[in-house]
Amino acid sequence: QVQLVESGGGLVQAGASLRLSCVASGRTISSDAMGWFRQAPGKERDFVAAISSRSSYTYYADSVKGQFTISRDNAKNTVYLRMNSLEHEDTAVYYCAAAPYIPDTSFYYRRDAYPYWGQGTQVTVSS
Repeated sequence: QVQLVESGGGLVQAGASLRLSCVASGRTISSDAMGWFRQAPGKERDFVAAISSRSSYTYYADSVKGQFTISRDNAKNTVYLRMNSLEHEDTAVYYCAAAPYIPDTSFYYRRDAYPYWGQGTQVTVSS
């Protein structure tokens, strides 16, 4: 079992940057695919970004390409999401997720591929 704890969210103005962190405990996540999802009020939890176990591959939602960057430090059992040029539309609760097994590339984008989830961190962008 792995526990995931997100941090780094907050209230920022439009145009600001934030870096979210997701620290894992209970076991190493070095072999897991890791993902970030977000859920705005009244909406579904949507895919944001994912990274393969050795950082060889990264995947992004079209809405955040060029704006967000996912990275990981397996030595620290931590995954990051760097968010630049934040907009009001980026306001959401951001969740970190871990997937020990990804059958193929398409699964990186799917919520049901990730059995382990954190509690989320709130990001609010004022316009």
